[in-house]
Amino acid sequence: MLSIIVTEIEHAQNLGAICRAMANFGFKDLILINPKCKPDNFDALIRAKHSSAPILKNAKIKDFDVLKKFDILIGTTARNGTRYNIPRAPLTPVELALILEERGIVEDPKVRAGLLIGREGHGLDNEEIKKCDFIVTIPTHEGYIPLNISHAVSILLYEIYKKLGTSKFDKKFHKSSAKDKEIILGLIDEILAKMEFKSESKRETQKIVWKRMVGKSLMTKREAFALIGFLKKLNI
Repeated sequence: MLSIIVTEIEHAQNLGAICRAMANFGFKDLILINPKCKPDNFDALIRAKHSSAPILKNAKIKDFDVLKKFDILIGTTARNGTRYNIPRAPLTPVELALILEERGIVEDPKVRAGLLIGREGHGLDNEEIKKCDFIVTIPTHEGYIPLNISHAVSILLYEIYKKLGTSKFDKKFHKSSAKDKEIILGLIDEILAKMEFKSESKRETQKIVWKRMVGKSLMTKREAFALIGFLKKLNI
């Protein structure tokens, strides 16, 4: 299980936005270390509306000792060290998501993992970084330009969800199969065979163009079936 741990947050709107990002990507456990704003702050509640409000209301307020309870601790930073600064050698969000997927960390209730978010002003300090098992950073244009923490949380959770949660999305919108595309191209070939062209090379060009278009297509299965039905009518 992955908990989101936010360090000494000051701005209520950022807190609400973090809850909203968590709800967007299916994360529920929020821990606030020594927060400077209260979870019941009106601005936080307004920003954390709809399904994210329970995340805010159920947030646990702790001190730094809570970090000792985690099996795996992932720190976040916008300040990367040199290649000699091992504690600050970061992963990208994509690399982090891959590690979490490979180790089954997010979906295993027996593993307590924490994503540690630094302060709005200056992030995590060196001692806090040293407590982390690894560090993740979001590459930004021209180096050190820190993101707003709620934006950073959104990006990190999106990458993790993209790796772990998109199977649910794919089940809802079934993708067309290779077999579907094979049927489509077969019907197109039959139609092209009946058409007149100035030369056989032009017919072959049409086949190549259609093969490339269908091959690159991200059709759903429903769209593929509709196209197959349309091509069959043309081929009568």
